[in-house]
Amino acid sequence: MKNDPKDERFMRLALRLAQKGKGLTSPNPMVGAVVVKGGAVVGTGYHHRAGKPHAEVLALRQAGEKAKGATLYLNLEPCDHFGRTPPCTRAILEAGVQRVVAGMKDPNPLVSGRGIKRLKEAGVRVEVGVCKEACQELNAAFIKGMTTGTPWVILKAAVSLDGKTATRSGDSRWISSGTSRRQVHRLRRRVDAVMVGIGTVRRDDPLLNIRLPGKSPARQPLRVVIDSRLRIPPASRIVRTAEAFPTLVVTTPAAPADKRDKLKKAGVKILVTRGDRRGRVKLRPLMRELGRLGIQSVLLEGGPALNAGALKERIVDRILVFMAPKIVGGREAPQMVGGEGVWRMKNARRAEILKVRRIGPDLMIEAKPLYG
Repeated sequence: MKNDPKDERFMRLALRLAQKGKGLTSPNPMVGAVVVKGGAVVGTGYHHRAGKPHAEVLALRQAGEKAKGATLYLNLEPCDHFGRTPPCTRAILEAGVQRVVAGMKDPNPLVSGRGIKRLKEAGVRVEVGVCKEACQELNAAFIKGMTTGTPWVILKAAVSLDGKTATRSGDSRWISSGTSRRQVHRLRRRVDAVMVGIGTVRRDDPLLNIRLPGKSPARQPLRVVIDSRLRIPPASRIVRTAEAFPTLVVTTPAAPADKRDKLKKAGVKILVTRGDRRGRVKLRPLMRELGRLGIQSVLLEGGPALNAGALKERIVDRILVFMAPKIVGGREAPQMVGGEGVWRMKNARRAEILKVRRIGPDLMIEAKPLYG
């Protein structure tokens, strides 16, 4: 059934409001709310951060008495359970809202549909599914976390026009433009964790924090380093700044105990997880561990080896490539994905291009890997 254009218009407004909470609401979803009466918006709100009032509560407060008999638009089903805040269904019923339009059901299997049922039983008209795909895309990380217990993973890479990530000497600063690099810092602001392999740490000595002009970010992402044998240099910037920025090094039982102790004293948290037959950290079990730690989204900024492993283990949900108008050349210059590769073109991993746009002089290509 086709949606009412008015419903779609107000739901799009709710989605725009919800986006204001990007990078701030985890482990909660991003939610926007719009109260409409007589065709006019009388209240708006969005969820600012976990522990703060939910979007619908803020919108209803702004609407005041005008909420009685009004329609409430939400990109996500209202909650009907006590968490850090009371259930939103109670506030909706107390305000006298006559109709609720939700973009999608709550993906949490423990509560999905409960808020809708409670409202319907109280006589509120409820409609679900307006702009459903846009609502799902906005909270893709929350949905995956709730349904699988593992984080949403974005593989990010900067490459030259001929697909190189560095020169044959290993120099990679800078392939992409300053505009693209600022965009990466904005991406870091929206995720729970930034992940690299030990090769990237030893080669580039990155900080992996958010550095943007203006005020300091409300929070920094967890910095995750995959290091199966704890080869991370104590003098690296990541270790030296571990007291200032949350840092986790993931290793295997084979890592020397004395190295673990030294890193812990420097403020680094250590996670020991399973290794494969070659002693490398297994990424799929690691994703489950990160999910248990409350990590819902990961920006993977690894090198060729880690990228290859992530794609092989099928943990990547999106690929984001910043392509610079430069030609590097060289058989020995590293590329975005390492490993053995495929023997025949028909066996190449496929992806669906979702977006292509200009970022300064570069192209930003967003793709979805297709796992057959």
